[in-house]
Amino acid sequence: MAANEHRLAIERPIYELETRLEKLDGKTPQTPEIRNEIFRLRRELTDLKKRVFSRLKPWETVQVARHPERPMTTDYLELVFDDFTELHGDKFFGDDRALRTGWAKLDAQRVMVVGHQKGKTLKERNACYFGCAHPEGYRKAMAKMRMAAKFHMPIICLIDTPGAYPGIGAEERGQAQVIAESMFVMSQLPTPIICVVIGEGGSGGALGIGVGDRVAMLEHAYYSVISPEGCAGILWKSHTFKEQAAEALKITAADLIRLGLIDDIVREPLGGAHRNHHRMASLLKQFLRNSIRELAALPVPQLVEKRYLKYRQMGAFLENGRLGGTSQRTAEDADQPAQRDAVPAQPSA
Repeated sequence: MAANEHRLAIERPIYELETRLEKLDGKTPQTPEIRNEIFRLRRELTDLKKRVFSRLKPWETVQVARHPERPMTTDYLELVFDDFTELHGDKFFGDDRALRTGWAKLDAQRVMVVGHQKGKTLKERNACYFGCAHPEGYRKAMAKMRMAAKFHMPIICLIDTPGAYPGIGAEERGQAQVIAESMFVMSQLPTPIICVVIGEGGSGGALGIGVGDRVAMLEHAYYSVISPEGCAGILWKSHTFKEQAAEALKITAADLIRLGLIDDIVREPLGGAHRNHHRMASLLKQFLRNSIRELAALPVPQLVEKRYLKYRQMGAFLENGRLGGTSQRTAEDADQPAQRDAVPAQPSA
């Protein structure tokens, strides 16, 4: 059971019911009446979890996505992958602990894992800047992803960040430019790329490792151009309007799959990922297995072209009854590459 300070308001009835169950489970002897009551309460608890988590408001989803007990990248590295070998540094400035990169095995498949890490203890959170990566983090990620492409290995990106670090030093070292460069590089890498928002998907910090052939979100994660608090501060000049901002931003997995901005939703265990790390890891692992198998079946030129088309087609709108804001090409055109400006080859790691 999570510590009291980590309990969300929406979970209070759940914890109250669990406390009653614990007391009954501890009673001896277990009479038929007690066993029947335990069975009834367990069924009631399951129904309550379903009811609560199927009706989350956008701001409540944000709270679940930020839960301190929610599994992070390092948890998935332990539970989903084998033989993780971390690769450090950007060969330019330093080693950003907010972005972890390294080789790993998914069953028998060698992959490159790139993921944000927020940290669990206060010391680790300070070292990781609470998951807010610096330019050296994205340079490190780009170098390792190019290395993966060189050896024809799939890339798996686990996104969990409030946003890129906004400090003066990060800006002086080219934060905006390096995020744009990372998106550009990812759009062309000749290897399958799978991106999963496992918690927070905040702004450019998430987009910096978010360009992929499959982009998915965990059921109770969120993905947004800005945090609800930041949006409320800009539009209403007060963070107290964060709930209205969360509603207006359309940041939930259900909103984003309807808008065509993500490809899949990975279901979470009943009550959220923070209640069952092992079950969540199993569900994520199955999604990654299936995605790699499907993407590996595509010829590399077609894979890259489909990735390009997917992002070209985002942001469609109707103006005077005509479709605008999107490429006129469709997915069926993927066999015939679009005419684009020549791009110089990227150096391998």
